Amino acid sequence: MKTNRVRRLLTLSASMLGIALLASGCTAAQGGQGASEPAAAYTVTDAMGEVEFAETPQRVVALDSPAIDALIALGVTPVGASEIREGTGFPDYLADELTGTGSVGTIMEPNLEAIAELDPDLILGSKVRHEEVYDQLSAIAPTVFAADSGTNWTEQATLTAAAVDRAEEMDTLLDDLSSRASTVGAEVGAKGMTASMVRFRTESFRLYGPETFSGSILTDMGFDLGDRDWNEYSMMELSPERYELIDGDVVFHTGAGADAEATTQSTVTELWGGQPAVAAGKVFPVEDDTWMVGIGVIGGNLIIDDVQAALG
Repeated sequence: MKTNRVRRLLTLSASMLGIALLASGCTAAQGGQGASEPAAAYTVTDAMGEVEFAETPQRVVALDSPAIDALIALGVTPVGASEIREGTGFPDYLADELTGTGSVGTIMEPNLEAIAELDPDLILGSKVRHEEVYDQLSAIAPTVFAADSGTNWTEQATLTAAAVDRAEEMDTLLDDLSSRASTVGAEVGAKGMTASMVRFRTESFRLYGPETFSGSILTDMGFDLGDRDWNEYSMMELSPERYELIDGDVVFHTGAGADAEATTQSTVTELWGGQPAVAAGKVFPVEDDTWMVGIGVIGGNLIIDDVQAALG
């Protein structure tokens, strides 16, 4: 089960770092990093400027999925976190690690009152999503914003770690992920193989490029996502009639968290029978929560798991 895979990855990461992040109970959903020693004062430079901390934050609210993944990977359970859409809960692959975490609205519309009620001493968000409410958030607690969300995801992971004074631990986790991507990529013969990463939406579909989260993991494994006219987010938004651009040797696809019947999936799959991956039986459905929402080292390792299972 996916939960067991996440627990295995978290345990492995803790062993590599020489600390029992989750098993030791060093964090609690209602108390941040309870057992950690107070740190000396430090300053974090983010997309908005500089934020000073007199000590390590203990009650953290995360407003975007990269921060949630990074915190859990570091053994820090946020007291509050955002949902992708109202009422959908937290990403499935992290839900069991967030059972005591309160909802603070959605990623696009954080609930300021709910955030304030949690009495945080750190709020994590992204400028691209939350700049309009930065002043209100900063009035509640020290607020650290990444510039982007999804693209440049390793910078977001590193910034999150810096905000909770665990930068070196995140560096190790990122290095381990990169090494594993290379190793498993070689095992499945990714080098020299093209791949298409597709997300079916209600009226269109997206192709994901090498600078997206899932695209960057596939690229690190050795896959070639093609030389495309990617937009500023390393994507292409396409109508079903453009199915011919789904031309990789292997195709991974997901459905934007919606039922397949509510997306363009059935329309495209009726048309794409002659495409290389389809003809070769190399088309694999994957989980939206991990490939699209799960932006971080835990989600990245789960993507590698999926590729290994599909092609290994």
